Amino acid sequence: MAWDTEGTKRKILAAAVTEFAAHGPDGTTIERIAKASGVNKERVYNYFGGKRELFARVLREELAKVARDVPVESFAVEDVGDYAGRVYDYHCEHPELGRLLRWEGLLFDADVPDEEQRRDYYSYKTAAVTAGQDAGTVTREIDADHLMFLILSLAGWWSAVPQVARMITGPEDDAAHARRRASVITAARRLAAPERTEPS
Repeated sequence: MAWDTEGTKRKILAAAVTEFAAHGPDGTTIERIAKASGVNKERVYNYFGGKRELFARVLREELAKVARDVPVESFAVEDVGDYAGRVYDYHCEHPELGRLLRWEGLLFDADVPDEEQRRDYYSYKTAAVTAGQDAGTVTREIDADHLMFLILSLAGWWSAVPQVARMITGPEDDAAHARRRASVITAARRLAAPERTEPS
């Protein structure tokens, strides 16, 4: 029977997401990732190289997923609040992405793996804001890159520090999530709202 190489890679990546999110790159081992995925560690090394390379691959895959599942093209026609709400939902459903990004921030002092490629990835988000500014549907008071960063922060910080969210806004339940999501949407819309011009 032929070895299912792609299936094995998916199992390794899924195990690596869980391990890296929980313990960070320095707090886990290839051996633990191999055990969790049901393969020997030599296979992990053969497919992905060392731990740093595997961590970079995991982040690349997770960022590709959020780009696919929460797309944005232009705030000239798309609602900023709706986008922020969808980002909030994604982070609630996939808190491991925020954890991986925080571990990366702790691990690397300068450039991170794939930084140039990821700058390009993020640039399309900023371009969506610029398109809104050009169309007059988004404020020009905040630079496009800063505005996108602020919107992502509004939407993602709840799952990044759930203990702080709980202490300030109360325990998590369906009603709490609905209230939080509504606040994210309202705040994003107000933040991005174009300047009003007084009638002459």
